[in-house]
Amino acid sequence: MSQNEGARVASAALGEEEVAEYLSAHPDFFDRHDKLLSDLTISHEIGGDAVSLVERQVGLLRQRSAELEKQLKQLVSVAKLNDVIVEKIHKLALRLLATTDFDERLELLEKGLREDFLAERAVLVLFEAAGELPVGSHAFVRLVDRNDAGLQPFATFLKSGRPRCGLIRDRQKSFLFAGYETEIGSAALVPLGQGAELGFLVIGSADKDYFHPGKSMDLLGRLGELVAVALTGRLSGAAQPSRKESEL
Repeated sequence: MSQNEGARVASAALGEEEVAEYLSAHPDFFDRHDKLLSDLTISHEIGGDAVSLVERQVGLLRQRSAELEKQLKQLVSVAKLNDVIVEKIHKLALRLLATTDFDERLELLEKGLREDFLAERAVLVLFEAAGELPVGSHAFVRLVDRNDAGLQPFATFLKSGRPRCGLIRDRQKSFLFAGYETEIGSAALVPLGQGAELGFLVIGSADKDYFHPGKSMDLLGRLGELVAVALTGRLSGAAQPSRKESEL
């Protein structure tokens, strides 16, 4: 390319930039030159046929409208799902309020997680801070020292003190679901108490997509608060040991 040709190309490019800047600075330009709207043409993205600027704008508006409609449907779907979860948490709270028997609370909690929250497996991990709770010999409950080496894979979660959802690592599965690892596709980890001082609740699902990072963490946090309060007996007065334990 000769020097003159290069100068002409640079001039043309500069001219396009100037036109773009002018139109940006004068958005009412086509109000005063509306005939240009029907004269200007743009290559269609599909097929390459030329279309008018107005047609292109209409096409873009339709595309944006479709995208917004899709987003709105997704938001409505999430809102409806959240309403369902709120109702389930409410029903679980009512069941726990209906008894002061600690064993029964644990049974109701596990049953609620399985039936209402679709838990394939559920585990209640309790630390030494909850050591005085009369948990008995429930298979649903695991009493663990906070410094147990088996908790190392959960260090990031415990440090954050916030619910987590998604796929869980093999070491986490082995610790939580020993012998049933293949049944769990995804899980929700819910801290109990401030900074998970009491422990954490684990809800495991066979569906690898059921628990994902897009789940409402706020609602899982509410579930954790409910369980923590139910465990420590502040839900409806002090939770009493079961009759069996009282007789020992």
